[in-house]
This record gives sequence, C-alpha cells and structure tokens, in this order.
Amino acid sequence: MAWRGNLALDYRRSGDRTVVHDRHDGPLRVLKSLYPEAPEAGICHSVLVHPPGGLVGGDELHIDVELGEGAHALVTTLGATRFYRSLGAAATQALVVKAAAGSRLEWLPLESIAYSGCIGENRMRFELAPSAEIIGWDVLALGLPAAELPFVRGSFTQAIELPGRWLERGALRAEDARLLDSPLGFAGRRVLATLWFAAGSPLGEPRRDALLEAARACTVGGALATASGATSPRPEVVVLRVLADRVEPAMALLVRAWQAWRLEAWSLAASPPRVWRT
Repeated sequence: MAWRGNLALDYRRSGDRTVVHDRHDGPLRVLKSLYPEAPEAGICHSVLVHPPGGLVGGDELHIDVELGEGAHALVTTLGATRFYRSLGAAATQALVVKAAAGSRLEWLPLESIAYSGCIGENRMRFELAPSAEIIGWDVLALGLPAAELPFVRGSFTQAIELPGRWLERGALRAEDARLLDSPLGFAGRRVLATLWFAAGSPLGEPRRDALLEAARACTVGGALATASGATSPRPEVVVLRVLADRVEPAMALLVRAWQAWRLEAWSLAASPPRVWRT
C-alpha cells in the first residue's frame, strides 16, 4: 500500500516573531517548532519527521510552505529521506514554497539517500516575491558505499525551480557510467550537493560578488574531501555545487557556506540546529 502524505506550513509574522500553523494528512508532520536564536530575531525553526522512515514505489509526499510578509523560518528534518527499491512505480517528494515580500526561508533538510533499485523523484519550486530571499540546499547520496550497497540499478530525478529565473533538472541512471564515473562527470563520487541563495529581485553585483567570495572562501583549506565550485547563473541566484565520496564532508562544507552566507547577507550568526548532531 502506497503512502501519501501532505504537509502545509504557513508562517506569519506576529509581533516580534514568526509563528507557524501546520496541517498534515498522512505520515509527514512537524515534530517541533522552536525558537533557539536570540529573541529579537524571532526566527521559527521547524523540524519535520516522516515516521515510516522512507519512500517506496508509489509513495508521494507533498510539502507546501507559505511565508507571509516579513516572516523568517528555518526548516530541517529529523533524519535522512530514503528512497527504497521500487518494483516499477516512482516514489515522489514535491515541495512548493510561496514567499511574500520581505520574507526569508532557510530550507535545510538532511540528505536524501537513493537506494539501489529505487525510482525516485524530488521536485522543488520556489515562488519568491520581490525582496523575498531563501538559502536552501539539497544533498543526494547514491547508494550506501560505506555499507557495500552501491547504486547499481534504478534512477533518480530532481529539479530545483525559481519560475522565470532558474531551473535545474537532472535525471540520473545507475547504468550511466559516462556521467557517474567519467572524470568529466562525477568521477566516481556518489554524493551530490547543491547550496543556493536566491532572491525575488536581482541581488546587485556587489552583493552577488560578496556571496560568491564567501562561498569560495569556504572551499579552500582544511581536509574536506570534496570537489566544489560557486557560480551565479542569474542575477537573483548564487549556487555552490559539491561532489564528495561521503555525506559528511559535503554536509560540513554546506554548513560552513550557509553560516557564511547568513552572516554576509542577513548579518545573522548561525549555529547548526541541534537535531543535526543527534
């Protein structure tokens, strides 16, 4: 029997802080909404949980997020999203965000894991009003090589869309050795990560350059086993892309860059949510 879950999150500014009203139908829900930052920030942190632990063929999860004017929310997950082996039907997760003027969203879920034999699809659409901004990331692990469970069958499709501004869509097939193993492709790395800063209005060249410089500064030095690069494909978007052999170094780099962007763009210090350490 397929699971179908729907979760709607509605963030609104109420006095000095952002509050959330949520509705769910099915297993996906909000575990907790917290205010761990300084009271004057008023930022609502929401932790999502999916008790079944993963998706199989035919499962569908739909997440709708709406932010009112001036709202600021950070959304993460309690654990990884797992796409298990399918007998033929696709397992789908779809996110739609509608952000009003002056709102901010930090979309920071833990990784997605594509098990061998899965047919997975992950779609994200961000509709940003002028002056709305988002920092988001997506981390995909193909198989579990550390557990000797490589991604040798199946497919995974994912898309990130800012309508009229930016669209990325990739279709990965386990048998596509030219993409997965070639030095001109992923060079054998099986963890793909993307971090983006996006706005509903052009960022302006000085601000774009500052965000690019901050991201690039995070990629030099240290012992992070990653390949990475930062670009700005549109005046409204800055992107950091990462390839790695394991989730941990990719996530460590994304966290560093997220912290740098948060400080650069919004003058807000950041500490990782506690659930990332449990």
